[in-house]
Amino acid sequence: MSTIPSPVTPALVARLRAAGCVYAEDEADLLVATAGDPAELEAMVRRRVEGLPLEHVLGWAEFCGRRIAVEPGVFVPRRRTEFLARRAVAVARGHSAPVVVDLCCGSGAIAAVLAAEVDRAEPHAADVDPVAVACARRNLPADRVHHGDLFTALPPGLRGRVAVLVANAPYVPTAELAFMPADARLHEAVVALDGGPDGLDLQRRVIAGAPRWLAPGGTVLIETSARQSPRTAAAMRAAGLAVRTLTDPDLDATVVTGTLSPSPT
Repeated sequence: MSTIPSPVTPALVARLRAAGCVYAEDEADLLVATAGDPAELEAMVRRRVEGLPLEHVLGWAEFCGRRIAVEPGVFVPRRRTEFLARRAVAVARGHSAPVVVDLCCGSGAIAAVLAAEVDRAEPHAADVDPVAVACARRNLPADRVHHGDLFTALPPGLRGRVAVLVANAPYVPTAELAFMPADARLHEAVVALDGGPDGLDLQRRVIAGAPRWLAPGGTVLIETSARQSPRTAAAMRAAGLAVRTLTDPDLDATVVTGTLSPSPT
């Protein structure tokens, strides 16, 4: 617990506001609550003023009402991705003891939510970035977080058993990376942001591999943009999946789902 007196001093708020922090008062409250003493607070404020994302300074991000550990260089889970996580939870609850997989997991935020909110779920997560894998192992059992390129990272025994496959794969077109906010552009790994020429390179690979890993009746859920969603949906239909496109206008979130046909009875 913080030993720093409250309320937050106006001088601290002014420093944050001068550095361009839009929600300076809220950030000041979080920094004070997290710091253990005035020296630690000063170090945290200095890192924030220098441009480090608030979540990296705090060491955690709030996601679906949970604190998710994050580290410098690791993709910070976005508020809009809570829609993807909630849809994945809803689908997973329709299965008994489901195997759930979070590809391109970053901090493992989605898998952590699934593990916490779905009874008897067997969560797995994977990422190609070793820094992200190390971070995800702080949020999930270490043996459930796998290092490697998409499906090649997963234990072979999961093939054909996955009830819910979630992928918040990078979907920013390469040419648009330069226009991203500095917090992301300067402090998150490019591999977590760059989706290739049209933003769909990783999505296509996930979709192409999904039918071999999904259980009968299993579903793949992919976050995308409203602009890109028709191409995401088309790729799922080409893979033989039954497609739905879901949106949340309040979060500006779009999720495309593809469900594998159940086995004939």
